[in-house]
Amino acid sequence: MQEIELGSIQERFADLVWANEPIGSGDLVKLCAKEFGWKKPTTYTVLRKLCEKGLLKNEDGVVSSVISKEAFYSKRSEQIVTESYGGSLPSFIAAFISRKGLKPQEAMEIQKLIDEYKSK
Repeated sequence: MQEIELGSIQERFADLVWANEPIGSGDLVKLCAKEFGWKKPTTYTVLRKLCEKGLLKNEDGVVSSVISKEAFYSKRSEQIVTESYGGSLPSFIAAFISRKGLKPQEAMEIQKLIDEYKSK
């Protein structure tokens, strides 16, 4: 998957599409007016930009994603680890839990993921 960078407004817009896709472009305009207070041209401008970036598509007035929300955020997480922690997942986890802490249930879930990965 190609690297796609989104500003905060574009990300909120993409989240709205992911939560409602497929959605008619007219319905998307109404939803953006309600959620963001946007006028029709603003919605279509942001939609066009995200279509140009390859994240969304607008075919016959129906807007849907080209890249799933899960795939997008997975790739974004990889980029953060690579750019900020030299690709070291242990360094990222250590930095994350040093400030936030780790609940016992979260530790068990992480351990389960590690165990499942090892068994493959």
